[in-house]
Amino acid sequence: MNLDSDLKSTWKEVLDIIKVSVSPATFSTWFTQTHLSSAKLIGDRFLTEVGCRTFYTKNTIETRYFGLIQDSLNKALGKQCDLVFIVKEDVDKKNIKNEIPTPLFETETKNDNLIEILRKARIAPNFTFENFAVSGSNQMAHAAALAVSDNLGSTYNPLFIWGGVGVGKTHLMGSVGNSALRKNPNLKILLCTGESFTNDIIEGIRNKTTQSFRDKYRKLDLLLLDDVQFIAGKDTAQEEFFHTFNAVTSAGGQVILTSDRPPSEIPKLEERLRSRFEAGLIVDIAPPDFELRCAITQIKAKEKGFALEMNQVQIIAGNVDSARKIEGVLIKLITETKLKHLELTDDLIESVIGKGVEQSGKTVKKDPADVIDAVSSYYQIGKRSLLGDSRARPVARPRQILMYLLRTHLGLALEEVGRLSGRDHTTVMHAVGKITELATNDVHIREDISKIKLGI
Repeated sequence: MNLDSDLKSTWKEVLDIIKVSVSPATFSTWFTQTHLSSAKLIGDRFLTEVGCRTFYTKNTIETRYFGLIQDSLNKALGKQCDLVFIVKEDVDKKNIKNEIPTPLFETETKNDNLIEILRKARIAPNFTFENFAVSGSNQMAHAAALAVSDNLGSTYNPLFIWGGVGVGKTHLMGSVGNSALRKNPNLKILLCTGESFTNDIIEGIRNKTTQSFRDKYRKLDLLLLDDVQFIAGKDTAQEEFFHTFNAVTSAGGQVILTSDRPPSEIPKLEERLRSRFEAGLIVDIAPPDFELRCAITQIKAKEKGFALEMNQVQIIAGNVDSARKIEGVLIKLITETKLKHLELTDDLIESVIGKGVEQSGKTVKKDPADVIDAVSSYYQIGKRSLLGDSRARPVARPRQILMYLLRTHLGLALEEVGRLSGRDHTTVMHAVGKITELATNDVHIREDISKIKLGI
């Protein structure tokens, strides 16, 4: 029996089964790149072919999710299945592959009234749950925010979200406000930073409009305060926020706070504020893992109407460690391809990453000798051996990582990297390509690179 006519519906059923067993980030990263190519009944078993867009996707899914897919196919087809994974483009997707994706918010942006309401609340229209990629690092925070959005003022009040720069705290907090305003546009909601809250107090005192300030903040249904650690140590700001917090919550309103650290570690924070923050739910967001970074890259590319192949998504995710840096890389790629009319290639992506945004949003200016010293020290290999002719793996791999870092971390030209490492530019290109590929699927390589960068 040939099920070619039912392949789409069968695979949709399989994906629906899989979706409840993996995180949204994993599903978006891997399973959206697959399709059921064929399913034939041979004896009492089905022989099925699962098509994958790239060789890397095929290897990853076959290695990690073979059993899950087989079990799901068994359920969907009602018989035991034998699986074969192949690299094959889905014909339907291939026909639209090169089309510019429709931005996620095209429909919503036409609703001028809603956009104006969001603008007054200081919430970006793209701060929604729908385009917030979820993985193990942020699953708890996402679930808590969803729960709060469904029942403002009753569930987890206050909700305190903390984590490093660029992990999605503001996006998640804004998503609650966005969701609430879509359900009820008449709600009084405001998203502000600790700095703007403090500045509003200063302005109110200076202009003798303190009552206006209090009316603005204390009558809110939902107060979203970003970077609350900014008010710590500022007596007047803490005093006003204490009373604002009490006024909002006692009237049944919701408070959501974000910070770069938990309340117990915020220096100079008044004890009465600390105790109130700790009375609600405190959740943290860890830095995104590789699969989550893939999902973030896809979401942000789609937002910007920018088409990326899956292997290009993986190159970016394997080499850029935060959502904000990913966005910076995408903006540069859009500039290069649309304004300079350059073709979007893997080499262009690697070049942009090499010149990319590093810590503090600035290009890192380091001496190549620092990189050589860091690699030599990390792997405990002498510089003479590191830069020598040995092709033994314990030396060759660190040498490739050295060339990769000189190229991507310092942004040096291929010829300059070759001169420093005693290789020609083609060898350098091979090394950079090899480490870029490994960094997308080998957690140990990514950890090595991250630790070496800390030592530079």
